[in-house]
Amino acid sequence: MSKAVSLESGSIPLREIPGPFDLQATIESGQTYLWNRRDNNMFAGGAVHGGSAWYQTVVPPIDGVSTDSVVIELRQTDTELEWHASDDPIPLLTRLLRLDDDLTDIYAKLPSDSLITNATDAFEGMRLVRDPPFVSLISFICSAQMRVSRIHQMQKRLAETYGQTVTADGEQFHVFPTSLELSTATEESLRDLKLGYRAPYVLDTAEMVACDEAHPEHAATRPYEQARSYLTQFTGVGNKVADCVLLFSLGYLEAVPLDTWIQSAIEEHYPNCTGGTYAETSKAIRRQLGGDLAGYAQTYVFYYLRSRD
Repeated sequence: MSKAVSLESGSIPLREIPGPFDLQATIESGQTYLWNRRDNNMFAGGAVHGGSAWYQTVVPPIDGVSTDSVVIELRQTDTELEWHASDDPIPLLTRLLRLDDDLTDIYAKLPSDSLITNATDAFEGMRLVRDPPFVSLISFICSAQMRVSRIHQMQKRLAETYGQTVTADGEQFHVFPTSLELSTATEESLRDLKLGYRAPYVLDTAEMVACDEAHPEHAATRPYEQARSYLTQFTGVGNKVADCVLLFSLGYLEAVPLDTWIQSAIEEHYPNCTGGTYAETSKAIRRQLGGDLAGYAQTYVFYYLRSRD
């Protein structure tokens, strides 16, 4: 199925965003795989920040925000966020990029230890994202033992193969598939798209959502630890993937995904947070990194440590 739309243009002055903002660090820090770069250099430069590249996406409908897929092109200049879009993108961008977060206030509330301070100084303006739940769920199911560039390519191939096509001013864009569209795949076809052993996990999860057996957004009505437990019912989702979805989609800013980078940070900087189980370590590092805002601290530390690798 394909449709044609035209793009309008506009901008958001950076002075209207509370606190600093860095589009490149936000989009290319491994939180989201919804975007592409017009120059095809997405995730090509390691830990990047401060750039002015054009980013492109098609945002699927989001309850309470939009009723149709919206094509967005976006770049940051010295004074504004410049956009082209098939509908008013400001409510979507505010949600997806958390433009309403007062980042200056958040910095003031984070712990002032040297690791966090160095990380926030290095990547000032990086924000958390709030991706559509199904997109985020599938992305992080694909993330196991994968570099961010390969995760991104997987999501791009899924959109090109199973998603709808939107033509905007003569250029084709691909919408990330719905659960119903993705459930029409086969394990073999997903393996052909280089998903490897993740193929049955993606297919099973798509079928669960398409059949109304479970929905990732239903986790958002629950207390944090119950929400994490809810998400682990999806095939291929353990505690770490669940925490990624909670943090980068469902707004649980206290979530701290315990990936290898954060485990290394715990061993070197916060050894007292090492617990016998994921849940115990998670609880301890959340307290260490700022409680309700621990996910912000985690994301800065993750990106900072990656930049030094």
